[in-house]
This record gives sequence, C-alpha cells and structure tokens, in this order.
Amino acid sequence: MAKWGEGDPRWIVEQRADATNVNNWHWTERDATAWSTDKLKELFLAVSVKGEEGSCEVTEVSKLDGEASINNRKGKLIFFYEWDVKLDWTGLSNSGMKYKGHVEIPNLSDENDPSEVEVRVSLAKDEPDTNLITLMRKSGVQQIREVVAQYISTLKTEFTQGMILPTKNGVSHTGVTDSMQKVAPPVTQDKTVISQNTGVKIPTCKVSMKEMFLTSPEELYRVLTRQELVQGFTHAPATVMAEKGGKFQLLGGNVSGEFIELVSTDLGPIGGTSV
Repeated sequence: MAKWGEGDPRWIVEQRADATNVNNWHWTERDATAWSTDKLKELFLAVSVKGEEGSCEVTEVSKLDGEASINNRKGKLIFFYEWDVKLDWTGLSNSGMKYKGHVEIPNLSDENDPSEVEVRVSLAKDEPDTNLITLMRKSGVQQIREVVAQYISTLKTEFTQGMILPTKNGVSHTGVTDSMQKVAPPVTQDKTVISQNTGVKIPTCKVSMKEMFLTSPEELYRVLTRQELVQGFTHAPATVMAEKGGKFQLLGGNVSGEFIELVSTDLGPIGGTSV
C-alpha cells in the first residue's frame, strides 16, 4: 500500500471535490446525436443563395440519418460523427418561375475535411432545366460546406464543455495535446538521441533480427540488391543503390539506410545494412 501522498496521481480522489474522473484519466463518452440533429437542421435550413439567375434556399431536411459522439481519454477529446443527409431546395428565377430540387450529402463524417465533403445537387423529377441548378452547384454547395465546417467547430467547442474536468489545481484542459507535455520514457532503452530540430530527447534501442529464407544465397542476394526485385518483394516503391555506402529506401521511404558491406559469395555473408 502506498504511503500518504505517494499514491498514483490517477487514483487520488481527494484532489477533486466530486471525486469524478481524476485527472481526466478514464474513458468517458457523451452522445451528441440528438444535439447534432437539431444543430444540423438549424444550420442547413439557413442556407440561401442569390445570383443573376434568381435565388435558391433550402426548405426541408428530408433525411438525417447517422450518429455523433465525443470521447474523453486521458484528457484528450476524440470526435466521431457520420451522417447521411438529404435536403430539399426551392428556387425562384427572375422571371417568377419556381423550381424544386434536392441535395445529397452521402458521407458527412470525421474522416473528411469540410472542403472534401461530397455534395450532390439535382433538380426534382419532371422539373425543366434552369440556370438555378448552376447557382446551387456553385454558391449553394460552397455555403453548405461552410455549414458543415460550422457544425464541426460548434461540436468541438460548445458541446464539449464540462467533458474535461478541472484537475487538483483547478485547471481545465482543452483536450488539445500539449506539445510540451512530459512523456515517460520506456522502461528499457539502450541510448538517447537528441533531435536537432526540436531538442527533445528521443529514446532509441538497437534491434537485431534473424530470418530464414528458403532459397539459394545467390537468389536472395539478387532479391535484396536489385531495385525492381526489392519492389516486387515488398510490394511497395523502393530505391536501392547496391554498393558499399550506397543508400536505400524501402516501403515508400518509411525504412531507409545504407549498405555497409556487400559480399556475393556462397559461404560469405550476403550483405550488411545500416538502417
């Protein structure tokens, strides 16, 4: 049992008056579906554009299927939302003709940036052609994407209030990762490298691997030293300069290093690399 004042700070409940989710360590979730439904309807029904051809406005949210939630883990907020949206719009040309149409947003989700959200605009069935469809596909789509951005921003500011609880010092975190936050190093490490860009100490270790290949030394040597064969073996882009001191990059640049020794004999080492 820990002595008084020496307990794990994640579990010291006396530091909070309500003893709830100390230091925001535990996973908490808040359902934002109902709030998002009302907010999206409010924002979409405010969409209205005008142009030389006339004016258009969203008159109804005919479909709004999906869900939204916010999770708090270790003081960080994680947002999930996915919606399938259909809107009805009405246009009025300068000549006084009325037109009706639809807007589809098949995948409004946290996977896409607002500028990347797919928005499909069409005229209702049996409606004659009109230049108002161009107005909706340009200005209308732009305003709809602005509405999506506003929804995401509001979700991350207004609805999240109270999810990050104050700590013992009364400080309430915003949920944004602090770049200066101290991170505990791994338990075991061989050495520490100081990054020249940030000055941060990065724990490193030495990795040794042994693999068994059921092929001849000559064939394996060819596969590991010829660029086209390396690309075929890894199924990814690669750059290989098979010479002493030559550089190589594998898996699209995720692994890189240099050859420190190359011996293509049956009994000698096949080669050495430094990664």
